[in-house]
Amino acid sequence: MFAYLDSRIFIHKNLIVGAVLLILVLGGLIVAARPGPAAKAPPRLELQSQSDLTAAQLSFDFGTVSMAAGKVTHLFPIKNASAVPIVIRKISTSCMCTTAQLVKGGKKLAIYGMPGHGYVPNLDEALAAQEQAMVEVVFDPAAHGPAGIGRVERYVTIYTGAAQPLELSFNALVTP
Repeated sequence: MFAYLDSRIFIHKNLIVGAVLLILVLGGLIVAARPGPAAKAPPRLELQSQSDLTAAQLSFDFGTVSMAAGKVTHLFPIKNASAVPIVIRKISTSCMCTTAQLVKGGKKLAIYGMPGHGYVPNLDEALAAQEQAMVEVVFDPAAHGPAGIGRVERYVTIYTGAAQPLELSFNALVTP
């Protein structure tokens, strides 16, 4: 009978030791995976872009916008400020209430929205050196219903192949 109890105690001790070791290993992995001070999120682009794709106007204020009046639109002029062609890979918006469309040579290309809210195809549109285009931004103040009343700020991000994305923003005060 004592041999039986000794074997159960031995198994129980091994389980406890195994569980403690597993907790220590998992804790060590969590500590090792934590980002250090150098891994901070990049700052938002405020006054100028770090891209060869530039915009004379990085932000726009729609002012007071009524849900009842419907959608509002703004055109942001953009330019390839480099001496070589660049490719605009894609455009995305920060909210489902906003869409963006590249307008080049008078032609409107595909409409882009928020990632995760429908298919967002690659644009892959080249801009020659010093070429200008427009980004047409459409904001629907009624998209969020009554919960969307108040000040809003939204972003449109334009991604190129080899540089930092260009971020455009707008804000509005949404009223019923």
